[in-house]
Amino acid sequence: MNKRKREEEEEEGIRMGTDIVWQTPANPPHPHDYIFRNGIRYVKPYYFEFIAHKNGEFLAGVRLRIGGLGKLLWIYSPKSSKVDLMNIIAVKCGRIQVDGERVSVSYIVKSSQKISHFVHRHEPPVMACEVPILQKELDVLTVCKPASVPVHPCGQYRKNTVVGILQAEHGLAPVFPVHRLDRLVSGLLILARNASKADIFRQQIEGGLVRKKYIARVVGEFPKDEVRDSAKGKAASTKFTRISSNGAQSIVLCEPITGRTHQIRVHLKHSGHPIANDMLYISDETVDRSSKGSSADRSACTSATALTSSIEEKVVNDCEEKSNVGFSIDPMCTNCPNLAPKGYDTDEEGLWLHCIQYSGPDWTYECPYPDWAKLTQTT
Repeated sequence: MNKRKREEEEEEGIRMGTDIVWQTPANPPHPHDYIFRNGIRYVKPYYFEFIAHKNGEFLAGVRLRIGGLGKLLWIYSPKSSKVDLMNIIAVKCGRIQVDGERVSVSYIVKSSQKISHFVHRHEPPVMACEVPILQKELDVLTVCKPASVPVHPCGQYRKNTVVGILQAEHGLAPVFPVHRLDRLVSGLLILARNASKADIFRQQIEGGLVRKKYIARVVGEFPKDEVRDSAKGKAASTKFTRISSNGAQSIVLCEPITGRTHQIRVHLKHSGHPIANDMLYISDETVDRSSKGSSADRSACTSATALTSSIEEKVVNDCEEKSNVGFSIDPMCTNCPNLAPKGYDTDEEGLWLHCIQYSGPDWTYECPYPDWAKLTQTT
C-alpha cells in the first residue's frame, strides 16, 4: 500500500512551496539583494524562472530534445544518469513545467511549447566595490567600472553587474552600455540613457570615429619610444607609449586602433611585456585555471554534484526551504548551502588594465587613474 501510494505521488508530483517568489528577467534588483562579506559582494540566492521554447536550443545548461520530458532535459552532461535523475526529480517536484502546467515525466513536448525551469539561482561573487558615477547627463551616464564586475547580465551574472548595481543602488534604468569592457578590466564605462542615443554612439564606433585610451601596468622596462604592435591573422593594431617605469615594471598608455577580443593583453604579451598580474598571458605555459590563477576565465559549467538515492528520497518527499543565515537552503540546489556557485572563488583580483578615456567627434569622457598606476622606485 505504501509503495503504491508513493508511486501515485511521484507520478502526480510534489507541490512546490507556495511561499516561494519566482523571479524572471522582468524583476529589477534591489539593495537588499546583496550580501557583503570580507570585501566581496554576493547576491542572495533567489528563485528564478528560465524560459525556453522547444526548438532544440540551449538555455541555462538545459538541452531540449524531442521525446519524453524525463529524457528531454539534461544539465551540462547528457550522458550522466545522475544529472538525468536530477531533472526527473525536478519534473516530479514541479520545478520543470510546460506552458505553466505540471506534467508527468512521460509527457511529450510539442513544437513551440514553453518550458519553464525553476531553479535556485546562485550568482558568482565580485569584489565589493561601489560603481562611482562620473558624469550624469540627460542622455549619457559615465561610471568608473570596478574590476571583476561584468557590464551587463550574461551567463550566471544578472544582479552582480554594473547595470544591475546601478539599478539597485542608484535607481538608474534603463541604461544602454555603449562599449564593452572585459569583466576583469576597470575604468571608464559609457552608458546611454535611451535607445536613440545608444544608436548614435554605435554608428560613431562602427564608423571608426571613436578613440580609446587605456593604461596598463606591465612586466619589465617598456621601450621609451612609441611602439605599434600588429597581430597576425585578423587585422589588429595597438599603439603603446611608456608613461613611467621603475625598471621592474612600467605604466604604459595603450591606444587600440582596432577592437579585437583581449587585443591589448595579447599585444602586450607579444611585445615581451605582459600585464604584470595577467595569469592568462603572463607565461607561455598554459595556466591550469581549474586549480590556480584567475577564476574569471574558469568554466562556469562544472560537473553536477552527485545525487545519491538518499538525496533523491529527501528531495522527492521534501521540497521545502530551510532558512540559513540570510537566505534559504533549497534541497534541490547543488550549490547550497554556499553563497557562491561551485567553480568560483573569492581570491581573484582585477587586471592592471584600466580604461581612462573615450573620445568622439564632439565629445570626450575620462576616468581617473587607479591607485596601482603609481609605481614605487626599486632599490
